[in-house]
Amino acid sequence: MDFSLSNEQRAWQMTARKFAEDEIKPITLKLDEAPDAHGTFDWDVIEKGSKFGFRTMAVAKEYGGEGTDYVTQALVMAELARGDSSISKTFSQNWKWSHLIQQACNQEQKDRFLRPFVADHRYLLGKGITEPTAGSDNRMPPKDAPKAGLKLRAERKGDEWILNGEKCFIANAPVGKLFFIDARTDPNAPLRQGTTMFLVPYDTPGFRIGKVFNKSGWRFYRNGEMIFEDARVPHANVVGNVNTSDMKTAQAGDRTGGDLFGDLELAANALGVCDDACEQAMKHAKSFKQGGQLLIEQQHVALKLNKMNMLTEALRSYVMRIAWEHDHKVHSANAGLAMNFSTDVIQEVTEINLDIQGIGPGLRHAEKLVRDSFIWSHLAGDSVQRLKVAQRLARMAQPGH
Repeated sequence: MDFSLSNEQRAWQMTARKFAEDEIKPITLKLDEAPDAHGTFDWDVIEKGSKFGFRTMAVAKEYGGEGTDYVTQALVMAELARGDSSISKTFSQNWKWSHLIQQACNQEQKDRFLRPFVADHRYLLGKGITEPTAGSDNRMPPKDAPKAGLKLRAERKGDEWILNGEKCFIANAPVGKLFFIDARTDPNAPLRQGTTMFLVPYDTPGFRIGKVFNKSGWRFYRNGEMIFEDARVPHANVVGNVNTSDMKTAQAGDRTGGDLFGDLELAANALGVCDDACEQAMKHAKSFKQGGQLLIEQQHVALKLNKMNMLTEALRSYVMRIAWEHDHKVHSANAGLAMNFSTDVIQEVTEINLDIQGIGPGLRHAEKLVRDSFIWSHLAGDSVQRLKVAQRLARMAQPGH
């Protein structure tokens, strides 16, 4: 297993690093400190990054994208996250769903949606799953409650589907132009057998964005409500077959690793945050004196720096291994394990950084990193995610797997 980088991979890494230094870091604290959710976003940095290819990296070259491999994507995510984790996630969110378009959509849908996505620097993607009364039961539907899970209804009327209901806390909802939406098309069937996935453009009649959430962390990353009131979606926008949404997505993941991209995405993003925290803590420890002695010369601080860097390098090794496995179509539970591990690492590393910088000018930045790290408990390290990984491990341990 060779983790040495090609010239192309190194070029992408350096481009992302320079972009983070020149374009992201100068604006990150100002946006983070905006008084409300509407002041935390900046289209200018999205457009600039898109021109470098950061929005369309996962799209195949035949559709006008960059067609980069997973190792390159991991490198870029980490470098952008060194500038700002939520800006990095806003870019990589598009990689996740462009993966899905390429693997789960038919040719007509690819032609209709991928090419406009590539051409428009403000074209962002998202997926609507979570609802006000349906969250983790969408990921692990209880066997004894077949009607548990999402409630958004879709009923067919001729060549259209009529959607009614709500989604909440949906990423890129206030700024996206195209969304994958899961809806119940058979209310009497269990979730996995009664759900259909739809492609829903932002200007669909009957579809609108409701509340935009004002969060404590990841403030650049927009999350909002989706309201469907007799929203009319053409049958041509059904992804795969009716009532097979989850199966279609899982099949795409099994074939290509695309459905597992989210695991790699969160681990690589966490790596970038940890790199930033380690750099900031070391810089502070080498320049700040306490009791007449530099912090770096004090044993308890040196031990903290050692732990930060040890954890970060362990995470780096895990991220690069997963990216390599995805590129070589090696299927394992490592992606999920690394996603869980990244939760523990990013939260411990950013907290140590805040502790070291408890006195000094870097406190605002250190405090922001801690707030940003909280999201991993929800996305990457919650009990449902860990149970799903454990189930995957159990399946892989079966004879003949």
